[in-house]
Amino acid sequence: MYIGSTGLRGLHHLIYEVVDNAVDEAMAGYCDRIKVELLPDGGCRVSDNGRGIPVDTVKGEGKPAVEVVLTTLHAGGKFGGKGYQVSGGLHGVGVSVVNALSERLLVEVAREGQLWQQEYRRGARQAALKKVRPIKRTGTTVTFWPDPEIFTEEREFKFDTLVQRMREMAFLNKGLEIQLIDQRVEPEAKEVFRYTGGIVDFVKHLNASRDAVSKRVVYFEAKGENHELEVAMQWTNSYNESVFTFANNINTHEGGMHEEGFRRSLTGVITSYARAKGILKEKDDPLTGEDVREGLTAIVSVKLRDPQFEGQTKTKLGNTEIRSFVLTSMNQRFGEFLEEHPGDARAICIKALSAQRARLEARKVRDLVRRKSLLESSTLPGKLADCQTRDPAEAELYIVEGNSAGGTAKQGRDRAVQAILPLRGKILNVERARLAKILENKEVQAIITAVGTGIGEEFDLTKCRYHKIISMADADVDGSHIKTLLLTFFFRYMPELIDAGYVYVAQPPLYRVKHKGKVLYFLNDEQLDVYRTQSNGAKIEAARFKGLSEMDPSELWDTTLDPERRRLLRVTMEDAALAEEIFSTLMGEDVDARKTFIQRNAKDIRFLDI
Repeated sequence: MYIGSTGLRGLHHLIYEVVDNAVDEAMAGYCDRIKVELLPDGGCRVSDNGRGIPVDTVKGEGKPAVEVVLTTLHAGGKFGGKGYQVSGGLHGVGVSVVNALSERLLVEVAREGQLWQQEYRRGARQAALKKVRPIKRTGTTVTFWPDPEIFTEEREFKFDTLVQRMREMAFLNKGLEIQLIDQRVEPEAKEVFRYTGGIVDFVKHLNASRDAVSKRVVYFEAKGENHELEVAMQWTNSYNESVFTFANNINTHEGGMHEEGFRRSLTGVITSYARAKGILKEKDDPLTGEDVREGLTAIVSVKLRDPQFEGQTKTKLGNTEIRSFVLTSMNQRFGEFLEEHPGDARAICIKALSAQRARLEARKVRDLVRRKSLLESSTLPGKLADCQTRDPAEAELYIVEGNSAGGTAKQGRDRAVQAILPLRGKILNVERARLAKILENKEVQAIITAVGTGIGEEFDLTKCRYHKIISMADADVDGSHIKTLLLTFFFRYMPELIDAGYVYVAQPPLYRVKHKGKVLYFLNDEQLDVYRTQSNGAKIEAARFKGLSEMDPSELWDTTLDPERRRLLRVTMEDAALAEEIFSTLMGEDVDARKTFIQRNAKDIRFLDI
C-alpha cells in the first residue's frame, strides 16, 4: 500500500524513502552529503552526514528512538510537531516500511561520539541497539536487502532510474551533494550531483537543447510562517510549456493549489506589464494562460509544514492556503523582475503575443476543420472500424500503421470491444509544429476524433471513448519511430490520457519459430537467443516478420490482440521533467543534443534492428 507496487516502482521507492529521511536532515540544515551505493549482492546502502537518528530511550516506549523509527509507522521526525519544519516523502511512513519489506536491514548511527548498530530481519529486531566503537563524525547509514518473498518479479535496482531521481533531488536542494555508486559493475559506475544554483540549474538543464528567448533565468524565493517558495523560469523558442511543480521535493505532476496560484499570477503580471508598456494595445485581445506559457520552462517548488496530497496518484497538492501565498509572492517578485529587466520583459511579452497570434490562427483552423465535420465527435473518421460496446471502460482503440496491417487487425480483432484505426504513414512530429499546423494533419485529426476528448483548451477526459488506447506498429525501427511520434503527440497535447493510465504500447513479435511441433513467438533477438541457448544446440530456424501485415488475422489475434495472451506496456509518467527532457532532445530541433544523447546511451542498447 505504501510503496505503490511490488514491481520496479515499489522496489525503487524503498531507496527513495531512505533518501528522503536524509534529505529531511539537509532541509533542516544539518546534512550536505548523501551517498547511495548499489551493492553487488543486491542490497543498497544509504548514508548521510546528518546528526544521526536519536538513540535515547523514548519515554513510554521503553526502547531507543532509532528502534521506534524503524518499527513504527508515522514515528519519524516529521510527526508529533517536534520534528522537522518541513519534510519530504510522499506517505510519511519512512524507513519503517523499508524495514518491513526487507529480508535484512542494518542501521548504523554515528552520534554522541559513538557508532551504534542494530540489525533487523523482515522488520523484527535481532538484538538490542549496541555500541560498536568510538567515532568522531555524525550521520546515519541504512543498508537493506529487499525481501524476495515480496519482490518476486524484479529485485534489481536500475541505475539510470536512480540517476534521474537523485539528480532531481539535488536540483531541488541547493548545495546538497548526492553520490550514486553502482558497485555491481566493473569498474564501478559513479555519478555525483551538486548544484549551487539549485532550481536555476534545473531550468538550464531542461533548456540545454533549446534557444532561450529571455537570457536570464527568472528566480526568486519567498518565506512565510509555515511556507517556503522557490520559482525559476525561462522562456525559449519552443512551442510547448514545461511547468513542473514540487511540494516538499515530491513531484506533484497532477498539479494542485501551488500551480493554480503560479498560473493565475503569471498571466496577470505579464498582461498588466504588457498593457502598461503599450506592448499589448487596449484594442488587442487579452492574453490567456496558454499564450504566456508557450515556450516557458518553470520549476515551482514549495515547502510546507503539513502537505495534503490528493488525486489519483496522491501527487496533487490540496492545501488551499498555499495558492494565495504563491499568488501574492509571484505578483510582487515577478512584477519586480519585469520592471528591473526591461529587455527580458519585452522579449517575454513579444513571445506571448506571438503565441496569441498562433492561437487565434489555430482557432480559425479548428473552426474550419470542424465545419468540414472532421473534428466533430458525432462524425467518426471513415477509416475507423469501431467496436460494438459503448462502455469506454471495456472499449479498446488500436492505432495501427498502414492500411494493410489495419486490414489484418480488423479481421483478427474482437469486434465487441476492439476498434481499429489505421494510419497512413507517420504522423506529424508535433514537437516541431504549432497547433494550427498540427490540426491540419489528417492523421492527427483522425486520432483526435476517434478518441473523442478534443484537444488543448477543449480537452475533456470524461468524453474519452476508449480506456485503452494502444499504439500497434511493426517490431522494427520504423515501428519504433511511429510509436515515438504517437507518444510525443499524447505527451504534448493529451497528457491527461497518460495520467489516467489509458495509453498503451502493443508488443507484437519479431520472430516465429516452429520447433518440436510447436509454434513459438519471440519479441526480439534477445528472447530468441535465450531460447536457442536452452535448446542444447538444436537447429532453430526463425522466420522474421517484416511487418504486422505478414501475419494472418488469427496469428495477429494469438500474439498481439488476445487479452488472455497479449503483452501490453502501459505508458506512465513517473517523472514529467525527465520525460520533458527526453522528448525535447529526441524530437526537437537541436541535432547536436540528439547526437550527444545517442552517443551517451549507445552502450545500453541490447539489440539493434537495422
